[in-house]
Amino acid sequence: MKKKELARFTQKLIEEKSRLLNHSEKKDDLQMSHDDLADEVDLASSELNQNVALKLRDRERSLLQKIEMALSKIEEGTFGICEGCEESIELKRLEARPMAELCIRCKEAQEIEEKKIYAQQ
Repeated sequence: MKKKELARFTQKLIEEKSRLLNHSEKKDDLQMSHDDLADEVDLASSELNQNVALKLRDRERSLLQKIEMALSKIEEGTFGICEGCEESIELKRLEARPMAELCIRCKEAQEIEEKKIYAQQ
């Protein structure tokens, strides 16, 4: 991959990381005061909102880890190489998801396996 492309992906990853970090700093959706909750319905609604917020934060944390991995791969010179088949990941895929770890073919195979596992449960 060319240095110019790597610089562009580095910039995209850094911007996404910054956006996620700034967004999570502004959130204050995990605080809950039982004094403000009038009845059981309010409490249940508040707990549901809190659970959703926790899941979103967990997804953001996971995405931040993937961004960090992609940035370290750029430094190591392994960015854009599929972790499954070790072939190059298409630029279109990296443009859409710069933190992609798998090429389309390997990602589709992974998703098929995941569906099989969920179907068995």
